[in-house]
This record gives sequence, structure tokens and C-alpha cells, in this order.
Amino acid sequence: MDINITEMLFMSLGVSAILFVALWVISVFKKDASIVDIFWGAGCAIPSAVVYINYNTGHPLQLLLLAMVWLWAFRLGGYLAVRNLPHGEDVRYQHMREAAGGDKPFMVNSLFRVFILQCVIAWLISFPTQLGQIALSGDELGLFAYIGVGIWFTGFMFEAVGDYQLRTFKKNADNIGKIMDRGLWAWTRHPNYFGNSLIWFGIAVAALQSPYGIYAIFSPFVMAFFLVKISGKALLERLMVRKYPAYEAYMERTSGFLPLPPKNS
Repeated sequence: MDINITEMLFMSLGVSAILFVALWVISVFKKDASIVDIFWGAGCAIPSAVVYINYNTGHPLQLLLLAMVWLWAFRLGGYLAVRNLPHGEDVRYQHMREAAGGDKPFMVNSLFRVFILQCVIAWLISFPTQLGQIALSGDELGLFAYIGVGIWFTGFMFEAVGDYQLRTFKKNADNIGKIMDRGLWAWTRHPNYFGNSLIWFGIAVAALQSPYGIYAIFSPFVMAFFLVKISGKALLERLMVRKYPAYEAYMERTSGFLPLPPKNS
């Protein structure tokens, strides 16, 4: 199958943009821009579905990449929906709304600073699930696919177990005001972010079975950069230090990202 790669990529970007704008419209009526967080996983997965629907040749790697990204997206989206929806708009977006000057100016502001920006970032991160589906030879999974699945599964379990442990901890009324420092959280302050990063490294490795997969190798590094430096670890820890006096001591004894034995063990 002859494929115009530029056309393929812009097709997936166009579909993603339409869906993110539709989500923005919903956020305007709900006055809750943080619904974009629940949609984040799906936003990263939609381009893979666009490519699969339009360029499916029956190669097992295409279905594998689709399954890897959508399993992650469904789990993450479901977890965030249960956690976030009952509590209204996240405080981060409330601050952005106030800084913009209220609901009306934030309406336009959020379209570009939140929804379109996240659409483009999600599209870039999704490159392995797109480029990994094209120019495939043979009809079997190769070594890169198996290695990628192993990395992905490790990351998926790390993220899922970390989220489960944190949710269970928060449900216990005795833990109100306390820092979660048990289980995986004793080895890294962000097992969910570390797991998320591994998931995308696994997807990118699996995509290397395609000759075009190498052009998407930047994707997991972009994801890791945002998780560590921008919207994940860095932002969350600034909030946690202000909210919980004991958090600084937790930071001193626990690795910030990569799982390592706690210093007091």
C-alpha cells in the first residue's frame, strides 16, 4: 500500500483537533476545563485509530500498537474520571481562569492554551502508534515488538498499582493529612508517572519493527519531559510542599522518579 505519510499525519491531527474542540465546547458549558485531563489518554490514542482504520493491512503489529495505547487510555481515563469528576474543576484550571479575568476571557484563552495545545502535544506523542503501523513486511511480530510489550507491561502495572495504592490510602479516614509513602510510593514519589513513561518507551520500541518507527523515537522523551518538568512531577510537588509540611522530608528520603530503595531502609 502506497502511503503519503504527511497526508496520513495531518489526517490524524485533523480528527484529533475536531474532537478536542468539541471537548472545549463541553467545557465552556460545564465551566470545567479540567475535563481535558480525563480525555488526555484518549487524545493520545485517537491518532492510532485513525491510521488503523484507513491503512490497516492486517499486520499483527498494527493491532498490537492499537491495543497497547487504548488499554492505557481506557484505564487512565476511567481512573481520572472516577477521581476528578465529583470534585469539579481542578485548582490548576481555576487559577488559570482567575488569571485570565473570569469565565468569558478564559473561554477563548482555554481553547488555545489548554485544548489545542494538548491536542498537538498528544498528536506528537502518538507518533509511534502511527508510524509504527506503516511499511511493515512479513506477517509476524518481531523482536522489537516483544521487547516493547515487556517494557509496556511493566509500565502499565507500575502505573495501575501505584494508582490503586494511592486510592486505597486516601479512602482511609485515618490517613487524612498524611503523606502516602508506602508500597511503590516508598521507592519513588511518582510511581504512576514513572509507569506512564515506561508505557510510552515500550510503545516506541515496538514501533521500531517498522522502518519508520525510528522517526518516532522522540515521543517517549517528550512524554517523560512533560511528566517530570512541566505538568506532572514539578507542578504537583510545588503544590504538595505548600499543602503538606511533611512532604519535604518525604522528598529527602524517596527518589523523585526512578524507583530506588528508600534512604531510611
